[in-house]
Amino acid sequence: MIRIEILEVPLPSVREHLADYENLFVVCDRHVSGLAETLKLPAAGWKVIDANEERKTMETVLEIQRWLMNAGADRDAFLLGIGGGVTTDLTGFTASIYKRGIRFGFLPTTLLAQVDASIGGKNGVNLDDFKNMIGVIRQPEMTFLCPEVLETLPYRQFLSGAAELLKTFLIDNTDGHYEKAVDLLGQIHAATDPAAAIRSQTIPLRNLIAAAARIKAGVVQRDPDERGERRILNLGHTFAHAIEKHSAGKIPHGEAVAIGIVLAARLSEAEGLARHGLAGQLTEDFQRCGLPVTCPCPVRELSEAMKKDKKAEGSFIHFVLPIEIGHVEIRNLSPEAVILALK
Repeated sequence: MIRIEILEVPLPSVREHLADYENLFVVCDRHVSGLAETLKLPAAGWKVIDANEERKTMETVLEIQRWLMNAGADRDAFLLGIGGGVTTDLTGFTASIYKRGIRFGFLPTTLLAQVDASIGGKNGVNLDDFKNMIGVIRQPEMTFLCPEVLETLPYRQFLSGAAELLKTFLIDNTDGHYEKAVDLLGQIHAATDPAAAIRSQTIPLRNLIAAAARIKAGVVQRDPDERGERRILNLGHTFAHAIEKHSAGKIPHGEAVAIGIVLAARLSEAEGLARHGLAGQLTEDFQRCGLPVTCPCPVRELSEAMKKDKKAEGSFIHFVLPIEIGHVEIRNLSPEAVILALK
C-alpha cells in the first residue's frame, strides 16, 4: 500500500521540516509569494508563476523544467509547490517527468487544494480547453496542511474549496461531518463579514479539513491507480468539467462541482437509485453554504464535452451517483441517456 504523508503543522514549522533538504527548489503562485517569503526556506532557487487555468499547460511545465535545468537541479532535487490546485498540479507533473522523476511536496494555500487537489497524486495539465487531459499519478513526499493560510483567501475561492469539502463528506459521512460542514459553512456565509467568520472558526474548520484529507488519502491508498474505488472521488466532476469548458472558465472549478453534484443527485433520482428528495436537500444545503446549484445552460449542451471526459470508455462514462448522504455508487451511462433523464 502506498503511504501518503499529510502534515498538519503551523506555517512557521514548514521550514523546520525542510531544513535538511539541501537541494530544495520552490515553485510559487505569484499571489502568495509574499507569504512564501516569510517562511525563509533554505531554497536553492525560486520560480514565481502566474497560476491560472490558462497557464496550466505543457508550455508552463516546459518553462519550469528549463528553469530547473538552468538552476542546476539534479536528480536529488526536491521541488516544493506553494499555491493552489493549479500550482500543485504543475509542480507535481513537472517533478514527475523532470529527469525521469524527482521528489516533490506541496504547501497548498487554498481550501480546494488542501482538501482535494494536493492529495492523491494526480498531477496534470489541460489540453486546449479540456481539463487535466495530460498527466500522471505520482505521490508527493509530503503535503503540509497549514489552516492559517486560508484567513486571507478571497471568499469566492474559499467557496470553491467548500464544495470539495462537502463532496468528500457526501462520499463518507461516518462521523456526521457532512452535517457539521453544512452548519459551519452556513454560519460563515450568513455572517456580515465572512472573512472574519473564517478566522473565528479556525479550529472546527481545521478539523473538517483534516477529516476530509484523511478520507481522500484512505481512498487513494486503497486504489492509487483509480481502477475501482477511487473513481467515487469524481462525484460531480463529469458535469463540472463540462460546465467549466462551456463557461470558458468563468465558473470556477469548485462552483462547477457544486452544480455537478446537484445534477448527479437529480440523475440518481431519475435512475431510481437515490431516495426521492435527495437532490432537493442537497440544493438547500448548498444554497445555505453560498454555493450555486443551477446549471448555466441546458444539460444537452454539455454532451460533447462529457464525451471527451477522462472517465469516458467507449460510449459510456463512469458517473458517480449519490444514493444517500455518505453513500455513492458508480454507474456506466451514455451522455445521451443522461440528457434524456435530466430533461
